[in-house]
Order: sequence, then structure tokens, then C-alpha cells
Amino acid sequence: DFLFFWGAVFLITTTLVAFLKKENQELIPAKEETKGITDTYKLLFSIIKMPAVLTFCILILTSKVGFSAADAVTGLKLVEEGVPKEHLALLAVPMVPLQIILPLVISKYTAGPQPLNTFYKAMPYRLLLGLEFAFLVWWAPKVKHEGGFPVYYYAVVVLSYALHQITLYSMYVAIMAFNAKVSDPLIGGTYMTLLNTVSNLGGNWPSTVALWLVDPLTVKECAGAQGHTCATAATAEV
Repeated sequence: DFLFFWGAVFLITTTLVAFLKKENQELIPAKEETKGITDTYKLLFSIIKMPAVLTFCILILTSKVGFSAADAVTGLKLVEEGVPKEHLALLAVPMVPLQIILPLVISKYTAGPQPLNTFYKAMPYRLLLGLEFAFLVWWAPKVKHEGGFPVYYYAVVVLSYALHQITLYSMYVAIMAFNAKVSDPLIGGTYMTLLNTVSNLGGNWPSTVALWLVDPLTVKECAGAQGHTCATAATAEV
């Protein structure tokens, strides 16, 4: 119902904008970035062929591989270990004010001439938090009891997620600041959209691969069925 309602709102508002909003003919820009789709893609290819841009794209496409499993799989594994989904959803509520405040605080450190320094400094801490998340998953069955999980376990989970958000936003704001700084003002929209798209893709494809690899890399033991490995879905079900 939530998704249906907002989907309808987005469709109605964007349709109204398309039909009712008129361009101001009096204020014609002195120089248009591109004249059409073909020109835009030609411009994109000319940008991406630049050696510095190509190197940067390769870096941001691979920089988040180390965090992919921790980011994509931790929540699912906690649910698998018995943590209720509704409790995990509630733990996201304290993160909202943190997510609002963090960009404001971090932007002070990324406004200088070298915004990527913040990105580099946050990376090792985010990698270490991946180990922390692995510990949380391992620890879950140890502290679980009939009534669920103790309060101190949830406190540690909230603290871990809060620290993770700090490192995540440090890297995110830094990369956005760098993209804004290096984009050519004459073609700023096209240039920055390209870099941001590559940056988003650099976070999405490792998470997809991590989720795909979860099942093959998960070790299962068959209780009371000697000689069976439970390696495949069929044998695990049996």
C-alpha cells in the first residue's frame, strides 16, 4: 500500500509537471551543454576516454568490493540467526537523525582542495566494521534465549550500525564533493551525472555479486544424516 500510494503520487506529479510547466522563453542560456541524445552520448564517451577520468572510474568501480558482503548480507544473516525483522527495522529509526546530521558535519572536511582525503581515511575503518558485523552474526546464536535477544545485544548492533553510517557517509560525501569539484562547469550536468552514475554502480555491482555468492560459500552441516553434505538446495531440503 505504501509503495502503491507513493508510486501514484510520483506518476501524477510528474505528469502534471510535463503538461503544466512551461519553459521561460525569455531566458535562453548563452551556451547549451548538448543539443540532443546523440550529442550527449558522444560527449560522455569523449569524457570517459580521458586517462584521468578512466583511471578514476576504475578506482571507484572497485573501491567498494571490500564492503559488499558486510553491507548486503549482514541484515539477512541476522534475520537467519533469529533476530526479528521488525526489530531490525526499528533499529533503523535512530539512524535517521544521524543520516541527516552526518552530511552537514562531514561537508566541512570535504570542502577543501582535497576532498578525497576523507574518503581514504574512512576506508580502513569501514573495512574493520565489516569484521565487526561478522562478529555480530557469529555472536547472535550465543546470546539468544527463549525470550529473544538481550537488550545489550541490540545496543551493540545499534552502535555498530551508527559507526558504519559515519564511515559510509564520510566516503559518500567525499566522493560527491570530489565529483562536483572536478566536473567541467561548461558541461557540469553531464560530467557530474556520469561520475555519480559510475560511483553508484561501484556500490551496486559488488553487493549483487556478494548476494549471489552467499549460498555457494555458506557451509551447511546435516544433523543426523551422515554422508550428506547439504551443499545443494535439494539435499539441504531433504
